Amino acid sequence: MADTLKFTPENADKLKAKFKKADQGHVFTFYDELSQSEKEAFFNQLLKIDPDRVNGLRDLALNPPKEETSDAVVEPLPESAVASILDSKPEDIERWYSKGLDLIAENKVAVVLLAGGQGTRLGSKAPKGCYNIGLPSQKSLFEIQAERILKVQELAARKAGKSIPDVVVPWYVMTSGPTRGPTEKFFVGKEPLDELNGQDNERRLAGKPYFGLHEAQVKIFEQGVLPCIANDGKIMLESKGRVAVAPDGNGGLYKALQDEGILEDMKRRGIEHVYAYCVDNCLSKVADPVFIGLSAERGVSIGTKVVRKRDATESVGLIVQKNGRPDVVEYSEIDAATASASDPRQPGVLKFRAANIVNHYYSLAYLDGMGSDVNRLPPHVARKKIPHLDLATGKQVPAAEIAKPNGIKLEQFVFDNFKWVGLDRFACFEVRREEEFSPLKNADPKKRADGSFEATPSDGPYTSRTDIMAQGKRWLEAAGATVTVDGVEVSPLKSYSGEGLEDQKGKTIGRETL
Repeated sequence: MADTLKFTPENADKLKAKFKKADQGHVFTFYDELSQSEKEAFFNQLLKIDPDRVNGLRDLALNPPKEETSDAVVEPLPESAVASILDSKPEDIERWYSKGLDLIAENKVAVVLLAGGQGTRLGSKAPKGCYNIGLPSQKSLFEIQAERILKVQELAARKAGKSIPDVVVPWYVMTSGPTRGPTEKFFVGKEPLDELNGQDNERRLAGKPYFGLHEAQVKIFEQGVLPCIANDGKIMLESKGRVAVAPDGNGGLYKALQDEGILEDMKRRGIEHVYAYCVDNCLSKVADPVFIGLSAERGVSIGTKVVRKRDATESVGLIVQKNGRPDVVEYSEIDAATASASDPRQPGVLKFRAANIVNHYYSLAYLDGMGSDVNRLPPHVARKKIPHLDLATGKQVPAAEIAKPNGIKLEQFVFDNFKWVGLDRFACFEVRREEEFSPLKNADPKKRADGSFEATPSDGPYTSRTDIMAQGKRWLEAAGATVTVDGVEVSPLKSYSGEGLEDQKGKTIGRETL
């Protein structure tokens, strides 16, 4: 009922009773000491927390089902569930590409971006999507990805003989609580962000709102949080009027799609296919027609992209079949002999090589049908020293005063529902790493006086920038151009995946941007 959402003494009492029944009534210990505005803020926070669900997730995390802990049979996915851009027939790739463009032209495709992370490890206070990796154009990750949507809309419209504005790929951007406000401001582009430096702010303010996309096709929403749990199983307080919480992980996507009205919006628009990816992958083919076409043709519920594992020791999660179901296993779960085993069908190629890059396809029918299953997505436990309010003294205890982990944070992973679908409803698509995967995780090492790095850069701005420009050089050379520089930034507005560069044939290119 609508009145249950309002802050009234009666509704506060109902909420107290709900938490008390779940044996979490202690969260109201200091409620009577709060001011009226503090009570209302606390009430509104607690409304978003289901104590029974929290208890269930806690118990599931600490006491996983036996089938999850027993010895598992792990094998590569069967051929029926896989495809590879490396060895598929050209006519198959072209058919998937064509089908994907047709679905985009019919306005049946949406994109979901996981963009809750901050750029803290990169030395930035802004959301990671606002980060400038140092390309000649100085574009942010958000701008690069928005331009890929613009270009794929154009390609689909032209194939279908439609007007470009008539083809729309909605972009649903999932943020976290701390990043939502700055992300919204950055997309609008009318006000500077305190978290950005002057140069990046000036460039953004001079750019187009929503990077040239229509405002109506961009929806920014927020992932949920889960309370921090003390070692005795009780929800922890951050202060007298606030529960200590942490983001619920990228697996919180599924519940957020329901809670934030995103699924309803997709259904209203007639969406049938959803492409999901992470903001920190500068090479992600946003709304990739090939991937969408393949997944739609096979009629799968979930599809996932993988890249070939570099070597047996690379620390990546792997897409496999586990006990006859699609799943992800961490590298630490596979012994050295198994990790280094060769594929008997392809000498010199690892048997277990499908590295997870968190780039997925979903049918809307599957997402819409998850229902309450979002509450049984298995949570993962992180034991932490969690700052909290001492219930006995009413004083706050900082992390520095905590000798050992005093609680747990729960998070869910976006791939933990793979095992819920059969192999006949799952597709694993291997793509080229150099074309589709370059994660931005770390700050670059310090530079010496001569400009060289003190250590080898890894998964940082340098590698992201270098990978984009190396890709541009490959595209231009494939089109018949001679490139005399180490790399060229080809704007997504010029080419989505190497097409449309025929006019460069025979030219000599000595500049770093096109």
